[in-house]
Amino acid sequence: MAALAAVGAGVLVLGDTWLVLLLAAALALVVTQCAFLGHDGAHRQMFGSARANEAAGRVFASLLCGLSYGWWMGKHTRHHQAPNTEGVDGDIRSKVLSYTEEMARSRRGAIAWLTRRQGWFFFPLLLLQGANLHVDSTTRLLSRAPVKRRWVDVALIATHWGAYLALLLVALPPGKAAAFLGVHLAVLGVAMGAAFAPNHVGMPIVPRTAKLDFLRRQVLMSRNVRGGALVHLAMGGLNFQVEHHLFPSMPRPNLRRAQPLVRAYCEAQQIPYTETSVVGAYRAVVSHLNRVGLFARSTFSCPLASQLR
Repeated sequence: MAALAAVGAGVLVLGDTWLVLLLAAALALVVTQCAFLGHDGAHRQMFGSARANEAAGRVFASLLCGLSYGWWMGKHTRHHQAPNTEGVDGDIRSKVLSYTEEMARSRRGAIAWLTRRQGWFFFPLLLLQGANLHVDSTTRLLSRAPVKRRWVDVALIATHWGAYLALLLVALPPGKAAAFLGVHLAVLGVAMGAAFAPNHVGMPIVPRTAKLDFLRRQVLMSRNVRGGALVHLAMGGLNFQVEHHLFPSMPRPNLRRAQPLVRAYCEAQQIPYTETSVVGAYRAVVSHLNRVGLFARSTFSCPLASQLR
């Protein structure tokens, strides 16, 4: 809250100058931390009371981030139930990126061209992810699809955007205000996407009918990222993704304490436990997307060559 207040005060002090765009980037990083705290509240990591956790989650997600808590909860719950499972996990469905060979083959036109190069376009595309999150959130709220406490989310999000736009229009002319919003959403997309993508992209994707026990379903589909306090902060504790999926209500500071126990148990059960560096994680993401993207090529298949293969 102090960081948000400091950014707001900075916008008013700097006023009509392009230097204010630096504060737009800073605001995006602060809002990303609010999103992580909303995630912690949704998993009941903060308080003993379920009601207090939900209240905190809604404040951080809907009021401070401007994203529907109810929409995200439904989506994220399905992800935890069956990570990287086709037809269940919404995180592996995308209108632009293809995470499976079947998705890549279905692409046509400009999207197919992009899919063939999607690994290299991954980080530039993250610049649009902030806006995309807000569009998906708003679309769900305006649809007839069920959203828990829809009108609470609507009221909090309306308050968020009312205060946000009022501050910008008081402090800045319309052009700089629009630039501020654009920079904020772009940096938000990169910060959020860079934290979530290494967790599962490039890990095995299984069909809906796959028979897996809970331990293997959570461990085999998740990737940990090594790093110190800065990595832990930037990823909101999601660098301990294996432990988080096994114990989703475990408070974030305790995940690193659970890691040695989880890793030792997986080794004893001969279950592969994946952990890599930050660079290694992003290299795996880009390599996987590029490999899958090759299947978007529309090439002639020779029957004789297929038999020889």
